[in-house]
Amino acid sequence: MTIDRRDLLKLSLAGGLACSLGLSARAAESGTRWICLGTKGGPRVGTGRSNPANVLLVDGVPYVVDCGPGISKRMVEAKVALPDLRYLFVTHLHSDHALELGNLVYGGWSAGLNHQVDAFGPNGLDPLVKHYWESNKFDIETRMSDEGKPDLRKMLTVHEVTRDGPILTDGPVKVSAMRTPHPPIVDNFAYRFETPRGVIVYACDTAYNPALAKFAAGADLLVHEALYVPGVDAMTKRVKNAATLKEHLIASHTTTEELGKLAAAAQVKKLVMTHLVPGDDPSITDEMWLEDVRKNYNGPIVVARDLMEIAL
Repeated sequence: MTIDRRDLLKLSLAGGLACSLGLSARAAESGTRWICLGTKGGPRVGTGRSNPANVLLVDGVPYVVDCGPGISKRMVEAKVALPDLRYLFVTHLHSDHALELGNLVYGGWSAGLNHQVDAFGPNGLDPLVKHYWESNKFDIETRMSDEGKPDLRKMLTVHEVTRDGPILTDGPVKVSAMRTPHPPIVDNFAYRFETPRGVIVYACDTAYNPALAKFAAGADLLVHEALYVPGVDAMTKRVKNAATLKEHLIASHTTTEELGKLAAAAQVKKLVMTHLVPGDDPSITDEMWLEDVRKNYNGPIVVARDLMEIAL
């Protein structure tokens, strides 16, 4: 059997259409689900877990939460079409939470994005985006003139979060922000998503903050960072150029035992442990992550993995 070039072209087009339909199918879905795209805390890149990134899907509309390296690929793997991007939320400007924001929006544009995208984040998000546009000015303007694309720079609207309270109030999902400490960073926010099917609270990064219990009170899902203290020494020994890394980690993150106290105080219905520190040590089992949390919290707990989905 032989296949000529026209047959190959037909097969290629059919395959591309099937892929496109597959990626767009999620946009037609109803329901609410949280997808953990990257579950490792910190900027190091490895072959296992990806860096911090998540997407909340509410009736097919994506609400991206943190944009660590690798998010674009993970979004595609999760079958969330990049041209469907609509809302982005950044907790703080550590690179593992914001580094791929520009590339994510650019990736959507390269695949057909042609509508407004709103990005929410702390002071400094606006200049971060403007510098991204400037560094990619040649490519963007070349593709506008050569390929007839709209101006990507006009599609992304940045909203800098400066205080606690509501930040998105129109539409089916209401979003509020709460400042939470992540020393030495002050402009760092947790987010509360009130959806038609339940409430999700996201806090990554943060030092142990008992005040979050009120912010997360009664949430259907608390998605929160976790630091496993026995794993910190081994991790810091592997990183040779960071003399005070251990001190930073202990001061600015929430240990597994502290996380259990917080989840119990908030009386959340389910706890998702993510932004795992260290998240690249395969010797740390799920049971080790859970052990100290269970000292204080008796509800359902999930140790997140990349591309894991939790439905409400």
